[in-house]
Amino acid sequence: MNMQIGSVEFNTQSQCLLIAGPCVIENLDLCLRIGEHCKAVASRLGLPYVFKASFDKANRSSNANYRGVGIDAGLEVLATVKRRLGVPVTSDVHESHQVSQVAEVADIVQIPAFLCRQTDLLIAAAKTGRPVNVKKGQFMAPWEMGNVVEKIRSAGNPQIMLTERGTFFGYNRLVNDMTGIAHMKSFGVPVIFDATHSTQMPGGLGHASGGQRQYVGLLAKAAVAAGVNGLFLEVHPEPDKSPSDAATIMPMDQLESLLKTCMAIREVCRSA
Repeated sequence: MNMQIGSVEFNTQSQCLLIAGPCVIENLDLCLRIGEHCKAVASRLGLPYVFKASFDKANRSSNANYRGVGIDAGLEVLATVKRRLGVPVTSDVHESHQVSQVAEVADIVQIPAFLCRQTDLLIAAAKTGRPVNVKKGQFMAPWEMGNVVEKIRSAGNPQIMLTERGTFFGYNRLVNDMTGIAHMKSFGVPVIFDATHSTQMPGGLGHASGGQRQYVGLLAKAAVAAGVNGLFLEVHPEPDKSPSDAATIMPMDQLESLLKTCMAIREVCRSA
């Protein structure tokens, strides 16, 4: 299956898609710096690449936490990244009325995990004709995502991706069931693995989410071995200074090394 993502054609059977960027838009210069680095890494490794950054983090643990630059300024930043770097872009949508505006810029419309069951939001995203990437809710079993796929297909859009990002396991803890990747692939859609959010400890710091960044690589490699069609990674030149998900976001300079290892694992598994 081929999926057209802006200027990039993604062969879901033979290629591994990279979706990477900062967690939240801080400013244009930083987005360009991160996007340029990710694009160069993806180009050297032969990976189709999509730049990701959120214009609004609408589900922050505390109302005092930084949410982003907002939809108008955020889409302006994403449009500039898209134009200057020549890469497709994606961002989250949280409400149905945002979808058409976001789809004017974004090449993939992304549905956040906590909103993956919101029918009106899914249908609105589907009707844009853009590829729709739905993050599996932390509260959802993999087989339940079949209903999500059918909602989008019912609106006439077959361009669907599902993203695994961990499942709640008690308070402030996520775990990953790698068999869920195979289960969601059985719906006939590509499955992406979000390696950074999978290390999150939601609300674990009380006022914010904690995380275990040291396990990003381990989980990414396991997911590739399990057969994912792409990786979602949030990166930052100074992760501890990121105003969102600082505990899980990956150092930008470690991206290429991790991806090289992941692609070597992928080749071994595909040839076995």
